[in-house]
Amino acid sequence: MTDVQTETTSSPADETDTVETEAAEASTATEPTAGELDREGDIAADYIEELLDIADIDGDIDIDARNGRAYISVNAEDGTNLQLLAKPETVAALQELTRLAVQNQTGGFSRLILDIAGSRDARQAELGQLVARAIVRIEEGAAEAALPPMSSYERKLVHDIVSERGFVSNSRGEGRDRHTVITAA
Repeated sequence: MTDVQTETTSSPADETDTVETEAAEASTATEPTAGELDREGDIAADYIEELLDIADIDGDIDIDARNGRAYISVNAEDGTNLQLLAKPETVAALQELTRLAVQNQTGGFSRLILDIAGSRDARQAELGQLVARAIVRIEEGAAEAALPPMSSYERKLVHDIVSERGFVSNSRGEGRDRHTVITAA
């Protein structure tokens, strides 16, 4: 059985996505209103809840809205079968399916973020380790260190981590090959 809780907050320190492609989309579209984000969150929560019910997976759904995005978090007690869905690739695929479900009902592009069983925090920790290894290569004399291609959301997280550690990063490439390159400040 799933429980749905809604909370709307806004914080400038929250995660934002500043990748050029999404910035271009944002410049041609207006920022969603709180009501639109609430509707996106409700549609997404209904979609995820139905998926969990079909798969007989327990989870509690929280809906949040911040920085022009709906955030959907699915959590459960330790030892439940929700971990089956918490792999980064699975979360990314479910996020895209959920965005499509929202788009189908609203007629508009959705930038919602899905987190399952803390998968976003776990991925951020992995990205931190990836950045740390890249910085070691630079400190050992490399002019730059390129990271593998990743989503715009993950590149934004990497840019933040790199900046916090006093290095410089930028994105290179197009489409699925877009990746982050780190250099000394």
